[in-house]
Amino acid sequence: MLRLFRALSLLPLGLLQAAGGLLGLAVYAASPTYRERLRANLAQAGYAPDRMALAVARETGRMLGEMPFVWFRSGPRAAVRRVRVEGREPADQAAAEGRGVLYLTPHLGCFEVSAQVAAEWRPITVLYRPPRKAWVDKLVRARPRGQLRTVPATIAGMRPLLRALRNGEAVGLLPDQAPAAGEGVWAPFFGRPAYTMTLPARLAQLTGAQIMLVFAERLPRGRGYILHFRPFEDPLPDDPVEAATRINQAVESLIRMRPQQYLWGYNRYKAPPGSMPATQPSPAETSPS
Repeated sequence: MLRLFRALSLLPLGLLQAAGGLLGLAVYAASPTYRERLRANLAQAGYAPDRMALAVARETGRMLGEMPFVWFRSGPRAAVRRVRVEGREPADQAAAEGRGVLYLTPHLGCFEVSAQVAAEWRPITVLYRPPRKAWVDKLVRARPRGQLRTVPATIAGMRPLLRALRNGEAVGLLPDQAPAAGEGVWAPFFGRPAYTMTLPARLAQLTGAQIMLVFAERLPRGRGYILHFRPFEDPLPDDPVEAATRINQAVESLIRMRPQQYLWGYNRYKAPPGSMPATQPSPAETSPS
């Protein structure tokens, strides 16, 4: 599989994305479970599934199709050379002050290229959940590293994150990834309770790091990406639920920039084993008095 990915990386980015788009539509047509979850999550966020579902499925496929190129293409036409950066000044200011930078990159656009670009500027440590399939984990580990380090989402993996931020380096997290039981709180996400990680707020509070929301917008026809940065201007509240709610609101705002490029098929509202599932308020509880 590694050889196949390396071979595919030599193909044009636009071709890989186009093929991936067809794959995304095929999966949408063939999988009722995926299709229903995608449509339900779109509706929860206020979007019309009949108008957006196919576009979302196509963009999800493009995300998969571009992975060989993003992971293994090197040289002057590598993915990182096709990124236009907008709004990174607060991150540069934090670096000049010796502070760490905490990049929060949701499942939006080409989130894989975001850390690669950040690694061009300074060392970055990225938290990741090891894939269940061995061949996928082998692919992930085979990616070129450079200044990009990865640590597993375990208790032992927390220490390198703290150390990196305290050394004035960068850390990358997926803020909309459902954490394990005991590692999150229930906070609203597009109007529905979602189990949300508390790690970003804890890291920022312990280290004084600058929090930056990051989104690599995928441009059409293989023309590359625009990497958008949005800083958190104010410190997060001490209360974990309030802090998680603030982060979810910021992620929602980022998603609404290009909702077609969000991974709506992800099971964001799942209750991890051992966690207390949140209940939806009844209409009577939410209606005005």
